Amino acid sequence: MSKTEQALKEAFAGESQANRKYLAFAAKADQEGYPQIARLFRAAAEAETVHAHNHLRALKGIKSTKENLQEAINGETHEFKKMYPEMIEAAKAEGQKEAERSFNFANEVEKIHAQLYQKLLDGFEKPQDNYPYYVCPICGYTAEKSAPGVCPVCGAKGEVFKRID
Repeated sequence: MSKTEQALKEAFAGESQANRKYLAFAAKADQEGYPQIARLFRAAAEAETVHAHNHLRALKGIKSTKENLQEAINGETHEFKKMYPEMIEAAKAEGQKEAERSFNFANEVEKIHAQLYQKLLDGFEKPQDNYPYYVCPICGYTAEKSAPGVCPVCGAKGEVFKRID
């Protein structure tokens, strides 16, 4: 791997993390009554997304939709089969209950994501349905078409799910 390719990967990771962090900071600023600060965090988060997408394009990391689905399946599968189980065990061994809970939520949801991606890949040549997804704001559980009455991963009420069109 060239130095430039390594730099692009590091920049992509850094910009991606900054986006997520700034969105969390914006939510906290909103909660604390600082709407202008929240807006700046959201604007900066959007700019970081632009940077991340530019770096990913330079890496030739965006391929055909079919290839992108397969890459997503591979990534999600790696996370729930290897990455998160190791993290869960480390958190347990260290008595880090909040981290263990966070890792467990993510691990369960990554399995669902892999299944959802696989379903679309399996039906790739067929006409696409048009329906929303619903995401639990507590654990990230992702449901097709409608929110469940209660989240099967964390127990949150279905009415708190966020609709994604």
